Amino acid sequence: MKSMLSRTWLSFLLACLLSFTTANLAHAATVKGPAPNFTLKSLTGKNLKLSEMTGNVVLINFWASWCGPCREEMPLLNALHKKYEALGFTVIGINVEEDTRNARGFLKNFPVDFPILLDKNNKVSKQYEVVAMPTTVVVDRDGNMRYLHKGYKSGDEDKYRKMVKKLVRE
Repeated sequence: MKSMLSRTWLSFLLACLLSFTTANLAHAATVKGPAPNFTLKSLTGKNLKLSEMTGNVVLINFWASWCGPCREEMPLLNALHKKYEALGFTVIGINVEEDTRNARGFLKNFPVDFPILLDKNNKVSKQYEVVAMPTTVVVDRDGNMRYLHKGYKSGDEDKYRKMVKKLVRE
């Protein structure tokens, strides 16, 4: 029991530290190169493959239910998705937790209209070298990564919006 409690406490502390660090040390970069392809199961049970999204601008957001900045960012991503969806844009949320109940609980409080995929083993997170929560990648219509943003702080969504507007016009 003591060992389990210690692990729970340690997990909580690590989650708080990561959440605090990523919120305060947001980092963005313009990137170029093919986005690693992946196939993941969605919360609805269907598989989604990134390569099938070619022709669309895709914002991939890696998130976790314990991530404080994710709570602030998720409704903003949903608004962005709704605004530009008709122009060939979509958001894909990738939850990085083993237990899908955490994602389902989170989404009851922060519902979204875009697909939520499950990366329970962090296979895709490793492909994208995710080291901060949340991490956002924008992929152009040709399947190339164009923007990478680690962490989130208020106002970062304006950077996403500018990138999306630029890419849907290309």
